Amino acid sequence: MNQWKIYAMLVFVMFAWGANVSLLKYMVEEVAPVTLTAFRILVAGLVVVLILWKMKLLRKPTPSEWKYILLGTLTNVVIHHYFLNMGLSITSATHGGLILGTGPMLTAISAAIILKYFPSKVQWLGVVLGLAGVAVSILVGSETMGANLGDFYVFLSILVQVLSFMVVSKAAKTLDPRLLTAYMLIIGAIILIVISLIQEPGAIKQFSSTTSNFWIIFLASAIVCTAVGHLMYNYAVGQAGATKAAIFMNLNPVFSLIISALFLGEVLHLNHFLGLILIIAGVMLGSGAAEDLWKKRQQIRQKSNA
Repeated sequence: MNQWKIYAMLVFVMFAWGANVSLLKYMVEEVAPVTLTAFRILVAGLVVVLILWKMKLLRKPTPSEWKYILLGTLTNVVIHHYFLNMGLSITSATHGGLILGTGPMLTAISAAIILKYFPSKVQWLGVVLGLAGVAVSILVGSETMGANLGDFYVFLSILVQVLSFMVVSKAAKTLDPRLLTAYMLIIGAIILIVISLIQEPGAIKQFSSTTSNFWIIFLASAIVCTAVGHLMYNYAVGQAGATKAAIFMNLNPVFSLIISALFLGEVLHLNHFLGLILIIAGVMLGSGAAEDLWKKRQQIRQKSNA
């Protein structure tokens, strides 16, 4: 697939994931966090299986592929979603957005250690600029700056998700990342349902007292943000690599801020726009998009001079 189509795909996923932070924050106020995420992931998994069945991509994994599926399930689905929802139930969406924005830096470091892939100096500059933009955008107007248990849970969730991207990168050599996503979501949902029955007995009854707005948000989160989002992101990781794809995670807090301003009436400050500029610059440099443009311009210039 064309590299720019991959970039556009990643931007869409970041929009969906940025919006999902606010959606999850709303939903965990109505239903216990582990029970909520277990059934949300189950719906997402069933949607992914249906999509892949239509695309005729379903197949039985080989024995060697199962180790990647199980490892990816534990990191990308069970631990990540468990601690993300637990964290958002006791911390603010603002803090959650900031901590999730550390993903690119964690991915770059993890890729360098685990995959022996070392980003260029330009890409490292992009990572730093992106993180600076995240800090400027999110910290402005934050009411509390102290770390708490919820912040730690969210950080733990992004850390294990970053490690899962390494698994996806390695599995993509033989297993279609979209098929990997389907298995991870279904198996992960079953594990989370068992955990929810133990940790939150009787919480499933809370679904019956929710409103129609809750179900609209629930389906949007499950289908668009999780099912389609994970399908597209894991596919992009297989195509572009974990480090390049993760740079786009800096856009998460930007979209969260914009959505909050539009639908929740939150006020944006000058610092938010400064952060936006830094984040866009970080994405362009860190993803390699700026280098691709420069190389194409150099090739065109060489051809014109030939």
